[in-house]
Amino acid sequence: MTLHQAAADRPATGSPLVVFVPGLGLDVDAWQAVRDELEGPSVVVLLPSLGRPARGRADLRVEAQATRVLESLEQGTPTILVGLSASCPVVVNAAARWGEVVGLVLVGPVTDPTAQSWPRMLRQWWRTAVHERPSEATTLARQYRRTGPISMMRGMNAVRRFRTDLALQSLTLPVEIVRGHQDRIATHEWSSELARVSHGHLTTIEGAAHMVPLTHPEAVVAAVDRIRSTHGQTQPAVTRRAA
Repeated sequence: MTLHQAAADRPATGSPLVVFVPGLGLDVDAWQAVRDELEGPSVVVLLPSLGRPARGRADLRVEAQATRVLESLEQGTPTILVGLSASCPVVVNAAARWGEVVGLVLVGPVTDPTAQSWPRMLRQWWRTAVHERPSEATTLARQYRRTGPISMMRGMNAVRRFRTDLALQSLTLPVEIVRGHQDRIATHEWSSELARVSHGHLTTIEGAAHMVPLTHPEAVVAAVDRIRSTHGQTQPAVTRRAA
């Protein structure tokens, strides 16, 4: 597990710490545009296959990855966990095991039970990739090369059958779900179901596909800020219907 602290010149504001976990094959660069716009303290936690290569026989199951996230957190620090794609199941599992988590932001969440097979996942990926911006290619290729294709395949194979929808049912936290309109991985139907079971809020971004943090970082910042606005309230947050 590797931890990247917030920029030294970013002042602490008393807001919850925002903890970002990259998606499959990605690293700290995947969150840079979001952190550039985000006020308050943040860190990026890099995990095997989710930020760095998976060495040897590293356990890549959701529960093991969530344990690594929890090992990076400090007791007594209110925390917002933010996942992207394959790291969304990880932050959901971590939230279920850590009382300091005050909210979740799930960007392009995966493990739709109707799309667990490799052929189905690859079709979804291709149908989504054609809608991504060509300008993303350089940064994505650099990050994928660092992590490595074998680590990426192992990581996805370890998480693809995790039931993110069932795990969310046990949580009573504010949940923000963000997806791109052209995302065929985090489909509208699947994302709406996650919003329903979590009593959360779904935002669909026009003109975006799967890599929302790269193309529309302000949407992720807005989701974090909505959770911040509920932190410390004595009354439960109002449930918002999915868009």
